Amino acid sequence: MTRILVVDDEPQILRALRINLRARGYDVQVAETGTAALKAAAAHPPDLVVLDLGLPDLDGVEVIRGLRGWTAVPIIVLSGRAGSEDKVAALDAGADDYVTKPFGVDELLARIRAVTRRLSATPADAASVVAPRVGRHTINLADRTVTSDDGAEVKLTPTQWAMLEKLLRHPGKLISQRQLLHDVWGPEYQQETNYLRQYMAQLRRKLEDDPARPRHLITEPGMGYRYRP
Repeated sequence: MTRILVVDDEPQILRALRINLRARGYDVQVAETGTAALKAAAAHPPDLVVLDLGLPDLDGVEVIRGLRGWTAVPIIVLSGRAGSEDKVAALDAGADDYVTKPFGVDELLARIRAVTRRLSATPADAASVVAPRVGRHTINLADRTVTSDDGAEVKLTPTQWAMLEKLLRHPGKLISQRQLLHDVWGPEYQQETNYLRQYMAQLRRKLEDDPARPRHLITEPGMGYRYRP
C-alpha cells in the first residue's frame, strides 16, 4: 500500500485529503508543521509527500531541502502561493510537481496517480523511457536517434538533444526553467528563458504532429516544461 504524508496547517484540508486518499486505498500520515513532517518522514518513510509551503514553523521550501538531504521521495507541493517565483523555488529545491490552492481533489489525485505510476515502473516501462515517443516519432536515447514512423530520420542539434533528453528521462515530471537552463546551458545561465522558448518551438516543429497544439512537449507557464507520454 502506498504511504502518503500530507503536510498542511489547515485542519479542513488535512481532513478532506485524509478521507479522500484513504477511500482510494492509500495509507495516509498527516503533519501540521514542517518539524513534525520531517520527524514523521524519518520515523516512517513515505512513498510520496503532499506538502503545503505556508507552514507555521518552517517554510515549505526548507522542508523540501530537508527531505532531499536523505531521500528522493516524490514531493507534490500544494500551496496558495500562486507566484511563479515561489513555484520555481519549490521545484528547484527538489519538488516534483505543484498544485495551486484552491484545487480540485480530482486534479490532485491525478497528479498522485502519475507519480505512483512512475514509482511502480516495470522493466517494460523502463524500456519505454529508453525509446519514448513524441507524436509519430520514436526517440532512442541510447544511440541518440529520432526516427519517424515512415522510417525517416530527424536530425537534432546537440542543444536540442540536451533539452529533449532532460524532459524524456523524467516522464510526467515538471522540470523548472532554471533547472533546464542550468543543465543544458550551464550554471551561469539563470534568466535566459527566451532560449527555452526558442528551442522548445524548434523541437515541437520537428516532433509534434501539431506544433501549435503540442500533446507531448508541454509548457507550464511561468514554471517550466514537462514531457507527457
